[in-house]
Amino acid sequence: MDGVITRAEHEEFCRRMEAENQRLEDENNRQNHRIEAVEKTTQLIASLAASVEKLAANMENMAKEQERQGKRLETLESRDGEMWRKAAGYVITTVIGIAVGFVFKQIGI
Repeated sequence: MDGVITRAEHEEFCRRMEAENQRLEDENNRQNHRIEAVEKTTQLIASLAASVEKLAANMENMAKEQERQGKRLETLESRDGEMWRKAAGYVITTVIGIAVGFVFKQIGI
């Protein structure tokens, strides 16, 4: 009986093949779970990247607005300071005028 296998050999081969198939199926299931986890992580990273991109755009807009507001505030502050300098100049001119007028009155001019 050349090339013929016995029933016991055939059943042993079947058991080994079933065990190997079960091992491969278990490994496939583990790999599938790992792939799902990687896909979820990739989606989270993509979502995070989009959020960071939006945040960067908002920060850029905020920086531009802050710069614009800073220039506006600087203009307003300088305007107030300028008004105070003018008012102080008028007061000083008036005081000097009164003092000069008083001196001239005393002198008799």
